Amino acid sequence: MRAPGKNKGQRTAPPAISARLSAHIGLEAHADGTIDACFDGQSVGLGKFSTGAAKRAQALRTGLPLSAFAHRGGAIDKEIDLLVRRLARSGLLEYRLAHSSDDNELVVIEPQMPDYWPQTPKLGNADTIVLSRFAYLRRRGNDMVLESPRAGALFRICDPKIAAALAVLSTPQKISRFRRQDGFPGIEVIALLVDCQILFKLDATGGDGLRAREGDDNLVLWDFHDLLFHTHSTEGRQANPLGGLYPYAGAIAPPPAVRPRWPGKKIDLRELAAASETISPVATLLHGRHSTRDFDDRQPITLAELSRFLDHTARVQSKWKGGLDLGDDGPVLEYTSRPYPSGGSAYEVELYLAVGNCEGLARGFYHYDADRHALVPIGARMQDLDVMLSAAQFAMDAAGAPQILITMAARFSRISWKYSSIAYSLILKDVGVLLQTFYMMATDMGLGGCAIGSTNIDLFAKMTGIEFHVEGRVGLFAIGRGMKPGASG
Repeated sequence: MRAPGKNKGQRTAPPAISARLSAHIGLEAHADGTIDACFDGQSVGLGKFSTGAAKRAQALRTGLPLSAFAHRGGAIDKEIDLLVRRLARSGLLEYRLAHSSDDNELVVIEPQMPDYWPQTPKLGNADTIVLSRFAYLRRRGNDMVLESPRAGALFRICDPKIAAALAVLSTPQKISRFRRQDGFPGIEVIALLVDCQILFKLDATGGDGLRAREGDDNLVLWDFHDLLFHTHSTEGRQANPLGGLYPYAGAIAPPPAVRPRWPGKKIDLRELAAASETISPVATLLHGRHSTRDFDDRQPITLAELSRFLDHTARVQSKWKGGLDLGDDGPVLEYTSRPYPSGGSAYEVELYLAVGNCEGLARGFYHYDADRHALVPIGARMQDLDVMLSAAQFAMDAAGAPQILITMAARFSRISWKYSSIAYSLILKDVGVLLQTFYMMATDMGLGGCAIGSTNIDLFAKMTGIEFHVEGRVGLFAIGRGMKPGASG
């Protein structure tokens, strides 16, 4: 007898996306029905669930297919959907893409933003796709990871064929043709990458100008390294540990506060400094500058003081126009001058004020119009304002929230339209200059101030409705009436 032939019509089932607890996360169910996520000696409450839901949730240790509960009408399905989304918002989940017939994963998706949820947009054979110029592949430990500063998640590449396919996608590929090539990773992988903007679809206009065809005009002006640094040195669009964590305390000795001396004969300047007749007012301010982290909410800063502070630090002093030397048809550029210097007189930094406690000014979120010297209220949610002020309190390790938190936000295109390769570094230099200007004025007025290093760019985007690559947070400064001026350094 002949052996039964293979059914040519039989197709391999497509890979499925499953939700799985991150490696260091455990679930603990209690007798009263509450479930906690446990990690590093801490726990996060996830709510109360039925016994059936708690039992089914144990499958999240290895992976629970989204299709098994998402968009289903059963009571337990709805509970699991709620539980999974709460875990996702807390950053405690990852997602695996694999065929149900084996345990070999194609990719593992690690969310970088709390609201990330894997989506597979519909792609047709006529669509043309290409790799984003912001995408990059790198080694992380023993893993190969695919990332982009525009993506809401990163991808651990488990199948080497996918890495090879990415190289092919450095040039535009029509999906119908790409499907026929060896190593095609599957339409599910492609759709997930399109959803994260690691790949993008080209429209039918044609042409080779890929940079101009990816995103809006503001995105065109970004260089790869600048956008990567912006998203990976701030909170909101990446999930790496951030802040003063002393990651090398057990491996490398702390560097000294003062650099070891160069050899050779020194020229002592101390006698010359001591011979100065008087100390200038500027030097007095510099010597008196300090960081204040605790504020007196019984006597908060007043609106009149805030007006004076902004007037002497950030107000537009003059405006003029100048032509660009590109011939008769060159564009006319607009310039301003303000109390602090700025690279190329760009003055790309805008000020936004989260007001918690200011006499004469309602609690809320405001933009400072430096041209008209006016505050314009922005309709942000009070919950987001509370989060912003609380995050500043945590970053300062303070007993209370700042009375006013000033956000320095850059209009990135104002700098990158002119400068190549150094645009973001120029913005950070301008922020540093403005921070010192704030410190000097606060000291002169007898107010307290404190620069803050960590900032959440996604929260700012939600509060303003402005895309993170158009205008985004690059610095923070807390100001108010200090509880004990000069007590902290």
